[in-house]
Amino acid sequence: MHNHSDIGPFQPASPEHIEKHRHVGLDVSEIEAPGLSVALVGNPNVGKSLVFNYLSGMYVDVSNYPGTTVELIKGHYKAYDIYDTPGVYGISSFTAEEAVARDIVLSADIVLNIVDAVHLERDLFLTQQLIDMGKKIAVILNFMDEVQKLGLRIDTKLLSNYLGVPVFETTATTRTGFDQIDTALLQAHRGEQDPSLHHKLHAMLNVTGSEAEALLVLEGDEATAQRHGVTLGHERESLYIDRRNRVNIVINAVLSETNTRTRLATLFGRLAVNAWTGIPLLFLALYLIYLFVGKLVAQDVVSFTESTVGKNLWEPWIQGIVTRFISPTSWLGTILVGEFGVITMTVTYLLFLLLPLVIAFYLSLALMEDSGYLPRLATLVDRSLNSIGLNGAAIIPLILGFGCVTMATITTRLLGSEREKTIASAILQFAIPCSAQLAVVAALLAGAGFGAILIYSTTIFVVFVAVGTVLDRLLPGATTPLLIDLPPMRLPRLDNVLRKTTYRTYFFMKEATPWFFAGALGVGILQVTGLLTVWQNILAPLTTGWLQLPREAATAFVMGMVRRDFGAAGLYVLALEPHQVVVALVTITLFTPCIASLMVMLKERGWKEALMVWTGTWVVAFFVGGVLSQILI
Repeated sequence: MHNHSDIGPFQPASPEHIEKHRHVGLDVSEIEAPGLSVALVGNPNVGKSLVFNYLSGMYVDVSNYPGTTVELIKGHYKAYDIYDTPGVYGISSFTAEEAVARDIVLSADIVLNIVDAVHLERDLFLTQQLIDMGKKIAVILNFMDEVQKLGLRIDTKLLSNYLGVPVFETTATTRTGFDQIDTALLQAHRGEQDPSLHHKLHAMLNVTGSEAEALLVLEGDEATAQRHGVTLGHERESLYIDRRNRVNIVINAVLSETNTRTRLATLFGRLAVNAWTGIPLLFLALYLIYLFVGKLVAQDVVSFTESTVGKNLWEPWIQGIVTRFISPTSWLGTILVGEFGVITMTVTYLLFLLLPLVIAFYLSLALMEDSGYLPRLATLVDRSLNSIGLNGAAIIPLILGFGCVTMATITTRLLGSEREKTIASAILQFAIPCSAQLAVVAALLAGAGFGAILIYSTTIFVVFVAVGTVLDRLLPGATTPLLIDLPPMRLPRLDNVLRKTTYRTYFFMKEATPWFFAGALGVGILQVTGLLTVWQNILAPLTTGWLQLPREAATAFVMGMVRRDFGAAGLYVLALEPHQVVVALVTITLFTPCIASLMVMLKERGWKEALMVWTGTWVVAFFVGGVLSQILI
């Protein structure tokens, strides 16, 4: 039974609550006075709700925390008021959930820290922060059954000694160990603070009133600093690094593996986040992805589905049906079944080219996720991506961009801020060639020699870094910290991989399809009105004069507006010198997004941002290509 009310946090027990407890036979004397407040605190999905339900029974108050849309759940257990806080990775105010958890923790008499024993390395960071805050704590080490299944061993007594607080083993799903929670509440006490931090916090007590708030001020919590009228601290990074180092020491001491498979998985996980070993592993992973997606699917599978099924079967069949009723040379016939036909080229592109690529990339992504490698990859590249305004999570859309920039643009929504979404989307449109385009680029460069490959790769990489750096300097705000779960390394489960791949593919195609049809309709209208030819004529002088390429290259650039690989493939028929190949390929790679990517940009980032990127790619492509031409030719 849930009672929805407007109560604020930490209110005394009401007469109505006392009356309810009389009916279930509890001792009213236990709750007539305001009880001790207990905050259940932990990362997302650690079993807090199961502990809360066990303690509170059926008498629960649910309300929105004042001034927020975050739901606050309050219950009662004996003489205690129990508060189930939102799942957070840290106590601060960077999100609404963190702010609510912070306020409840600051006011709580006791903190029951629920820890997922399987993800001990991740969860103990929050535990250590609670200890640094000087709160009375007891640790509930949950999912101990999973720990045994994974072949892990945790020395609970040693963990308690390191933390300086009591630790209790439980399995929430079966309530094993829940009979110890009473003991946990009675034995909760302050943990082992770092001595130097302890002195800093005590020096601030006269202005903050508590060690917990002093710590938050040092870590840059604006709300706490404003409440006490003190200068905001700037020690968050150093405190976080020190806290992570302390957690690592604890993990190395208390956690061990009991079987060979687990030891190997743990070893691989550690190698994957170490720069010396992680980078070679990254190149190996990217090479395997290239072989699967870039070669097997993008070249072999798509060659069959697009050419044989799409162009040779679907398009002639549908053209035959449509032309029975509509002349193929009419404006409607051109739009429907012409060169850029809405029901010919678009369907071929969506079902027989894009769909296999989408499935292949989401399959690769799911394999990396389910194995535990992807979050480690994000951790590995986090510092490098920070230099261009992104955190490690951006590696996902950037890798996906080499398969399909359109799809990758949609996945930028997983990034933590609008600023990072803007930077990642711009980099994708400016400097990431999709797999279909990359296959053509690789073939042309192979014939131009190693020097051409080196110049092309260096130029694109410089533009990649430059776009990110410029936007990082221009856009207000800062890069969000990487908060990511590092699950155990394991062999991927087939059912998980297939479920994720199917789900993501379906929703991508569902969202992208209307925009693809809209784009094809727009190009068809340009064609029947003659504006497409106008574009070709406008580009021709720029192509021959500035880029020093044959006049026919202008057609390739126009085709690149429709499909990136169309543009690159249009260069095949031209007789180009090796230096001209480099100039043409650099320009076509940096050139305006294909119509599908533009449509998705309009949907995801809005028309202003999409128009700025579209215009910017024209300028950058022809400027960089022209400068390169003047140097090489």
